[in-house]
Amino acid sequence: MNVDGWLTSKRLRAHGLLLGIAVWSVYIWTLSTPTLRDRNGNLKGTDFLHFYTLGTPALERRGGDLYDMNAQAALAARRVPNAAGIRYLPLYPPQVSILFAPFAHLSYAWALALWWVCTGSIYRLCCYRIWRACPNLHDYGGTVAILAAASPAFFHLIAWGQTSALALGCFTLAFFFLRDRREFLAGLVLGCLIFKPQLGLACAIVLVAVGAWKIIAGALLSSAAQILAAILYYGTGPLRVWIQTILNVRMQLPYFEPRVYQTYCLRTFWAMIIPWSGVSFALYLISAALILGLTIAVWRSSERDSLPLKYAVLLFATVLISPHLTVYDLVILAPAFLFLADWLLSGQVRGGRGMGTLLYLAYMLPLFVPLTRWTHVQLTVVVMVVLVWMIWKVARPARSSPLPQLAEQER
Repeated sequence: MNVDGWLTSKRLRAHGLLLGIAVWSVYIWTLSTPTLRDRNGNLKGTDFLHFYTLGTPALERRGGDLYDMNAQAALAARRVPNAAGIRYLPLYPPQVSILFAPFAHLSYAWALALWWVCTGSIYRLCCYRIWRACPNLHDYGGTVAILAAASPAFFHLIAWGQTSALALGCFTLAFFFLRDRREFLAGLVLGCLIFKPQLGLACAIVLVAVGAWKIIAGALLSSAAQILAAILYYGTGPLRVWIQTILNVRMQLPYFEPRVYQTYCLRTFWAMIIPWSGVSFALYLISAALILGLTIAVWRSSERDSLPLKYAVLLFATVLISPHLTVYDLVILAPAFLFLADWLLSGQVRGGRGMGTLLYLAYMLPLFVPLTRWTHVQLTVVVMVVLVWMIWKVARPARSSPLPQLAEQER
């Protein structure tokens, strides 16, 4: 493997091994304490406490507690004494609590261990299936496995105990449905992203722009089914509170993003640089529109085998234009890394010089999250923007007439 001159398979494997050993050995040592607090004083699993706590109101059908911070803090302290004093801003739609109801039957330690197993299994399966779909990477399975295990995004996903593996599963399954021209089923899967609606924003805009109505219909149906399930389970009250919370979320950003340097999207990129909120938000809208324009242009490509390329740029756009995206959500980029590496190794890329180095940086830079506290420049965002531009530049000759149907695009 040689994707960019100096990026040989041997070098990537060595870097991945060193990174994986360093990161995971330190993390295991940090967790090796007799209590649920690690050596840094943080609760093990961090954000998983919120999902674990949500499971109890779901078991007891107490929908009124889903968006009551005080009630949840008291419940968390009662269920997990080591969690006393920890509070979370409840922003997930009500159906998410139903998913975690079975975990509430277990102690926190066992529930966290089970969630780690589920998360790792989903991540491993998604990476494996995407790797199998990349013919030029078949001879580098060991290197891919090492880099997947050592991924800083995957490390943060485990450390935070978050739900982003479910989003990765949705994007991965949707890709295979699209590859098989089963657009409605792909939409059903993408609609499941309503549990993290910010991750569906780019998909919605791009698919409407290219007229992929079967996908949109499937997404609307599955989203509506989740909402209906929540209404049938709790009634309409929790849903109304959730909608009001989402509409007013900008007023609660200090609680929602206490460590803004751990976020990776254009909105917070500009917010960290520009001290005036109105100006930074305007720059976010302008830059997001540009990224969406480039992504839509790539999706209008008429190349027969261009779906992996289209999907890679869509995933980068998903990260960039999301109103809120934390470091663990970068795990959804795993397919994009594999697709672009496979594309570069195909030997058919023109104008992609330097893309391998940019992929390497996009992979590695989340490891240096704390540096952004002092630089106020999220370099990973810059790298992803350049990657989107490079993909558009390479795909330009393949653009076709406006607004073709997705089925026509892939024939």
